Amino acid sequence: MRINKYLAHEGIATRRGADELIVKGKVFINGRVALVGEKVNKSDKVELRGKSSPEKYLYFAFNKPVGVITHSPQLGEKDIKQSVAMGTPSSVPLRDVFPVGRLDKDSSGLIILTNDGRITDRLLNPGYAHDKEYRVKTREPLRDGFKKAMEAGVNIEGYMTKPCVVRKTGPKSFVITLTEGKKHQIRRMVAALHNEVMELERTRILNIRLERLAPGAWRAIEGDELNTLLAQIGMQ
Repeated sequence: MRINKYLAHEGIATRRGADELIVKGKVFINGRVALVGEKVNKSDKVELRGKSSPEKYLYFAFNKPVGVITHSPQLGEKDIKQSVAMGTPSSVPLRDVFPVGRLDKDSSGLIILTNDGRITDRLLNPGYAHDKEYRVKTREPLRDGFKKAMEAGVNIEGYMTKPCVVRKTGPKSFVITLTEGKKHQIRRMVAALHNEVMELERTRILNIRLERLAPGAWRAIEGDELNTLLAQIGMQ
């Protein structure tokens, strides 16, 4: 297993964060400085030296508006960090947090923001199969066999999606619960069934719900809600 994947699996950092720690010479394998891309075995002793944790881990539920980029904005685009920076003085704690996962520019809804790199792999690694819920509106009415076809799995360019749960909410709308997150997956699934997504909003990640959070707004994840989230991803 590559050393960055190992550190992510152990909840120490994201893969990118692990690479940064390796470059800084803070990761050791069997007593020697590790190299980026190096592989480790179960018998190897991996150590992290000289890295301090944040004074306090922060977790927020953020409602990403349509048009906002999750990561790496291009010229003229606005990302989540720029979006929250335009908030009220209460946005100060958000300076050092990052989004976990992605939503495409044309989609909206729930993104978890945190400074805790330990949870990234636990939430994004497909091996954990955490459920996420989305509200979808389509251009054309849903066909009679749409629900059954979506739930059974759809072939999107050679990849067969895993079974999911679909609940029709109107002639052109449905709610879908997935346990995976391929790029533009829902849009590609709908397109494969001869329709087109017009609106896509993520409303839930595990026990964290969007509820009535306004576009561009955020709230702290804390107390029982946070404890449940951490327990569900195996961190408590």
